Amino acid sequence: MSTDQNKAIVYRLYEEINKGNIAIFDELTTPDGIEHAQRPPGFAAGREGTKQLFMMLRSAFPDFSIKVEDTVSEGDKVVNRVTLRGTHKGDFMGVPPTGKHVTWGAIDIVRFANGKAVEHWGLIDNLGVMQQLGVVPPPRSGS
Repeated sequence: MSTDQNKAIVYRLYEEINKGNIAIFDELTTPDGIEHAQRPPGFAAGREGTKQLFMMLRSAFPDFSIKVEDTVSEGDKVVNRVTLRGTHKGDFMGVPPTGKHVTWGAIDIVRFANGKAVEHWGLIDNLGVMQQLGVVPPPRSGS
């Protein structure tokens, strides 16, 4: 597939996640896909673990959304810098709802084969989320 086709698949995935359609992973990814991004303990491997992660995010942040800021595509890989947002209204990693609106960044790299995502790397600003929720104190300013 072309780089434009691969980008279109990733954009569709983000759009459907924004609508709450987690089942889209069954259509656009392989069941045995390799996940290199760090996951919370107890999450399944492959596609099922990814679905668990997004179900947890949507439960904790019902208005959860992903916005693509930048995209680079070459060969069989698509790289996106994204902004994630949501209002904390449900349990998140043991943190009870705070009602706070949080914004954090992530970088996703997705590799494709035969029109499906087969491998993913991701870097997420988890510390920034926890600071915004008040779980971790922000860095002290220099004196």
